[in-house]
Amino acid sequence: MLNNKTIAVVIPCYNESQQIMMVLNSMPSFVDRIIVVDDASTDNTIDTVIENLSDNTSPLKLTSNLDNDIIPNIYNRADIEVRQKSIDERQKFIPSEIVNNNTGNEKIIVIKHLENGGVGAAIATGYKWCKDHDIDCTAVMAGDGQMDPAELESICKPVVEEDIDYVKGNRLIHKSAWVIIPRVRFLGNSILSILTKIASGYWGVSDTQSGYTAISNNALNSVPLYDIYKRYGMPNDLLVKLNIAFCTIREVKIKPIYGVGEKSKLNIIKVSLPILFLLIRCFFKRLQTKYLYRSFHPLYLLYWISFIIGIINSYFFYQLISNFFDPNTKTPTDYLIIFIFLTISGFQSLLFAMWMDIQDNERLSK
Repeated sequence: MLNNKTIAVVIPCYNESQQIMMVLNSMPSFVDRIIVVDDASTDNTIDTVIENLSDNTSPLKLTSNLDNDIIPNIYNRADIEVRQKSIDERQKFIPSEIVNNNTGNEKIIVIKHLENGGVGAAIATGYKWCKDHDIDCTAVMAGDGQMDPAELESICKPVVEEDIDYVKGNRLIHKSAWVIIPRVRFLGNSILSILTKIASGYWGVSDTQSGYTAISNNALNSVPLYDIYKRYGMPNDLLVKLNIAFCTIREVKIKPIYGVGEKSKLNIIKVSLPILFLLIRCFFKRLQTKYLYRSFHPLYLLYWISFIIGIINSYFFYQLISNFFDPNTKTPTDYLIIFIFLTISGFQSLLFAMWMDIQDNERLSK
């Protein structure tokens, strides 16, 4: 425990039999539960973990909050509905089974996905277990050993000591980042981080793709865990959902670690386009949910005014380009004036909308 708060670490893994025990054996002593979620590995990851669980007893006994019935009265209907919703949503996660016989008294909990769902789905499964057992702070560490356990305390402390809802490790601000992180990864990460700032509303976040995180119990109960993007775009999607739920966020400096264990399974080209489309969808979902349905804000109108102007202006841009490259035609002066006017108006609307967006979300970055 830290600051008398329960700490759990979710470890999503897929074919990590060579590295998983190194991760488990290096886990700090303050961690109360370690939830290993095997995403239908084709190697012996599960067997490797089970074979090495010689002493798995935890001094801290935990029970699921879903096992306790609520006696109805005139004041607790909302509590009953929330509990029932938590029970029903189990069907919306990737089918899985818990390998342990006594999860209440065991420190390492092993959950096996019955089908491959992706890293986001594995984390969501671990989050669900922690939510149902009222874990105060839930961290995520990869099963490939590329996250330093010595930095776990600095990741968790803002959650347990300052009530921050979500903490992300930031590799890009470390002085060794440009040397350690491969150039293609560094560039791709930076571009995705810029796009995720716009989509999520967390304009102060720099390393959006970092998977070394900690999340509060409040945040786990504020977002639909079953709806988290199931693959590598999970960090981006979760940021949008947290912003819609008005969750606070902070980044802490961590070391970039590469070259540990097996070669990364991430195909940058393969995942970039799906994440780009995901960010576009998430951006419009955030605008609609947060700034139209929940509380109307002028930035919603300004964003849409800029988009509509941009669409209209594309017609005049096309006409100007066509006339420019056609020697037999002359560029109409009125088209040029309209194009300039629309460009300035659309750009101003976009800038004002982004400025309001930054101002409104500044309170969530701590």
